[in-house]
Amino acid sequence: MTQLCRHCAAPLSIRFLDLGFAPPSNAYLTPEDLQKPEVTFPLRLLACGTCRLVQTEDFAAADALFTEDYAYFSSTSQGWLDHAARYADMAIKRFGLGPKSHVMEVASNDGYLLKNFVAKGIPCVGVEPTQSTADAARAQGIPVVQDFFGMELAATLDQADLIAGNNVYAHVPDINDFTAALKATLKPQGVITLEFPHLMQLVTLRQFDTVYHEHFSYLSLLAVDRIFAAAGLRIFDVEELPTHGGSLRIFGCHDTADHAQHGSVAALMERERENGMDGDDFYLAFQSQADDVKNDFLRFLLQAKAEGKSVAGYGAAAKGNTIMNYAGVRPDLLPFICDAAPAKIGKLMPGSHIPILAPAALRENRPDYLIILPWNIAAEVKTQCSDLAALGTRFVTAVPKLQVSE
Repeated sequence: MTQLCRHCAAPLSIRFLDLGFAPPSNAYLTPEDLQKPEVTFPLRLLACGTCRLVQTEDFAAADALFTEDYAYFSSTSQGWLDHAARYADMAIKRFGLGPKSHVMEVASNDGYLLKNFVAKGIPCVGVEPTQSTADAARAQGIPVVQDFFGMELAATLDQADLIAGNNVYAHVPDINDFTAALKATLKPQGVITLEFPHLMQLVTLRQFDTVYHEHFSYLSLLAVDRIFAAAGLRIFDVEELPTHGGSLRIFGCHDTADHAQHGSVAALMERERENGMDGDDFYLAFQSQADDVKNDFLRFLLQAKAEGKSVAGYGAAAKGNTIMNYAGVRPDLLPFICDAAPAKIGKLMPGSHIPILAPAALRENRPDYLIILPWNIAAEVKTQCSDLAALGTRFVTAVPKLQVSE
């Protein structure tokens, strides 16, 4: 049965990426879990030939993906806290926000962003479905509505001067309902800002390991512009950000609002067209690029084993789960992965069942090769593990292409 596009309802016929079957990327296992069946879902992406929205084939499984165990705290990353503080300073200055303004964040997590507005005396509210993070925000004096954001909830909320949504738009199963709710809760001259990974960067840098079940949409400016326009909204500015391998921050408003249109929007959409994002070939070519990355990674591991070299991994991240499950990597090729997060230590990677150990294991069993799975923090990991490099350990990243340090 042909699936229809979640935005425009056109039949989906373009196969963008098929990674087979895999467990949810954050479904880490305890040793006891190995005695139970492990649930997997198809991990396939389709592209709409009409509106160019790239989307998961199995989006109806949302209730099986977003469990209480999925919750994480944004404030654990200092880099992300700094990013949020810079955003708040920019928004307050650019849009003249003050004590009579109202700011709302959708998917407000633990208050990592809104605390900056509270500190400046600007009224705000967060919308966050997960209790643990909502409680953490409330402890900082941030009001939180604990629910999923959509039209049903929008009818109960006050309209805002600024609505922020960071890395939530790609996680929304019903993107039309979510966008309509943004419009319904926005004041006539209000502003919406959304941040999300940029599909053009994902393809250009062959970042297929950023594909997870939990991400229902993979977004270009071309696609989001169409989605906004259909809801009576207008994108008036866009910024390119380095976060998450390359993201966009869009600025939206009612299509009748006074916000001046910036040339950045037309310029980026033209770049997307120049890259072929308004044609089918851009989407049809990605499978072979992902296969090249996977094959090079697997070939390296097999060669290292044949040569008797020891290998370990660093960073029990979702990225690593995607590439290892697609490549079929198991403990015989990668015996263990180290991670600094206490909640992950002692567990096993979903699908591959590779043990997750504390970073001290790298000093106890210094590997010949250390594979850095979250390539976006490779520089940070190399600095942290410089003592291993001095003893001969070589660092390896697989995306966008296999690289081995000297």
